[in-house]
Amino acid sequence: MNSTAHNFGKVAVLMGGRSAEREVSFMSGQGVLNALRSQGVDAHAFDPSERDLSELKTEAFSRCFIALHGRFGEDGTVQGALELLGIPYTGSGVMASSIAINKTMTKRVWTAEDIPTPAYKLVLREQINQFDLAELVAQLGLPLIVKPASEGSSIGVFKVKSAQELPYALAQAASCDADILCEQFISGDEVTCPVLGEGDKAVALPVIRIVAPEGNYDYQNKYFTNDTQYIVPCGLPPGEEQAIQALVLKAYQVLGCKGWGRIDVMIDAVTRRPYLLEINTSPGMTGHSLVPMSAKAAGISYEDLCVQLLQGAGLEHAVQGGPVA
Repeated sequence: MNSTAHNFGKVAVLMGGRSAEREVSFMSGQGVLNALRSQGVDAHAFDPSERDLSELKTEAFSRCFIALHGRFGEDGTVQGALELLGIPYTGSGVMASSIAINKTMTKRVWTAEDIPTPAYKLVLREQINQFDLAELVAQLGLPLIVKPASEGSSIGVFKVKSAQELPYALAQAASCDADILCEQFISGDEVTCPVLGEGDKAVALPVIRIVAPEGNYDYQNKYFTNDTQYIVPCGLPPGEEQAIQALVLKAYQVLGCKGWGRIDVMIDAVTRRPYLLEINTSPGMTGHSLVPMSAKAAGISYEDLCVQLLQGAGLEHAVQGGPVA
């Protein structure tokens, strides 16, 4: 049992929520809840879509482990509410969360910091019927990727192989989000790399190489099948893993992330250049999830990972007379 476990007080594991990833969030949250309880932590499930967040204060919760994914959990909104309530929470703060949930904003920051990311074009929902599709194809090439700017778990993501497929893909993505990200397709190895910690003390965990059926790493293959292969150690050529870890660490730091995160990367098959796709600031903790898998390869158990993340819970702004990060 972790010696610090009893110092956490009453802990809420926030799970469920109102996003399209509600089902996955319950899977993550239940895993975290069981792990924390196994370490002697006084942990309780709390679904913000069923209960008012003010109950966290009235019921004297002292910390929150955020196991929410997507909107209203990973986008800075619940982080802002917890700042107002003065209850320390796991993961990134308001600004980093709100930027990172939006793939377009993330790309803008990374591009400004010379971090490689695929070329892209933002299409607004109200533009899709009059948008110049030929120009889009000329700019990004085929195939290209169409996805909602602020969804996760591969929800609403399409690999468009012909111009004829574009209207349908745009319409489907628009049903999920007002902002649609159209992105250059990078053909090559798909990898992901988690990061733990904050600032100069943040560390990149082992890179995982993902080999999905027919290259289709979609919602079903992420969570509900055993057909996807996760290779760790990743088996990349010498030096590539370390280079990706260094790049991912920089990308995490320039966004101001803390606690933990996971960055998805494509490696161009011809040039071997890595391109960063997106960052998750509240990654999955399910039986298929990649942060626990990478942590295990680094010698960190699921239970110890959960305790470590809870240990790092804090506030961006100290509350007078209340808990300090």
